[in-house]
Amino acid sequence: MRFAFHDPRVDPVPAGWAEFARAARLHPVWDYEVMGLEAWGARNPQLLVVAADGAELVAAASVLVCRPRLSPRFAPPPGKRLLRPFWAEVCQPWLSGYPGIVFAPGCRDRRTLVRAFERELGRHLGPGLIAVVYRAIGDELAAGLEGRGRLVKRVDPVAVLENWFESEEDWIASLAKSRRAGLRRQRRRLAEDETLVVRGGPARDDLDGAELAGLIRQHRERYGRIALDTRTMPSSTFLDRFVRRPDVHTLTYTGTDGRLLAVQTLLDHPDTPVLQHWAALPPGAGGRRWLYFDSYVRAVRFTARRGAKELSAGRGMIELKQELGFRARPVYTAAVPRPVLGR
Repeated sequence: MRFAFHDPRVDPVPAGWAEFARAARLHPVWDYEVMGLEAWGARNPQLLVVAADGAELVAAASVLVCRPRLSPRFAPPPGKRLLRPFWAEVCQPWLSGYPGIVFAPGCRDRRTLVRAFERELGRHLGPGLIAVVYRAIGDELAAGLEGRGRLVKRVDPVAVLENWFESEEDWIASLAKSRRAGLRRQRRRLAEDETLVVRGGPARDDLDGAELAGLIRQHRERYGRIALDTRTMPSSTFLDRFVRRPDVHTLTYTGTDGRLLAVQTLLDHPDTPVLQHWAALPPGAGGRRWLYFDSYVRAVRFTARRGAKELSAGRGMIELKQELGFRARPVYTAAVPRPVLGR
């Protein structure tokens, strides 16, 4: 097994990456150009680590090299090795509920491969690496990461809606009476609101990345920083190009004066579309009520028409999402200290 490390800011795309991404059915955030855009604006930029068996890629990992918050705000330049203690997080930023390590369909002995990956990661990053943390892993990988000196912990689940619906009406009809009536009433009110402009679709070229970034930042700051969150807020440059992709659907709610009231991004996928960013102005600042629920109606409509197997809505607010028919899928975090890496 051969491992190769790629900095998507400066390194060329790994040979065979497009074929691997198709075979592994990866979401749009695994696109190498997207990872590069994300990394340039991130305080803890991604590395892409690929494992090859001969000429064929069999696995890949998105790795954030993380430093304490007291360190400088911006990332070190490409190729510079860190001297102070740091840790590595195997995760894919902004793909909530999905792991940062993926495998080709025919990859069998994943436990052995992951142990080899840990040894290579320690050698590549150097003696400053104190631990590796795996985020948002599923049952199978969690079981494979257990062992002496390792910590595997169940964390907040991811919300997933199994799609057996012909339309959003089938979905609404499956919900409890009170929720059913509320969604239909809210939909009528929004349809009658002549001061609201709703637009959604892929490859949006009519949006301002700075306005999107500002609304997302304000929304997240209002709800407070997530504990131990090592991600960097998406930049205006990143969002400006990201929403122009044909596999990213962006839903916007604006006033007739053009002011952005709410935005949602959805990652297209043949099996599992993913609700990604959501941000909205609060009613007290000029926002509108019920837009969050309306966005779910439209996401289920998209999923039903797409014929996808399920819709993923990320982590958090799980009780509310269960009222909308989503089920909680278990998710785990694993922490592996340096002394037991690869063991």
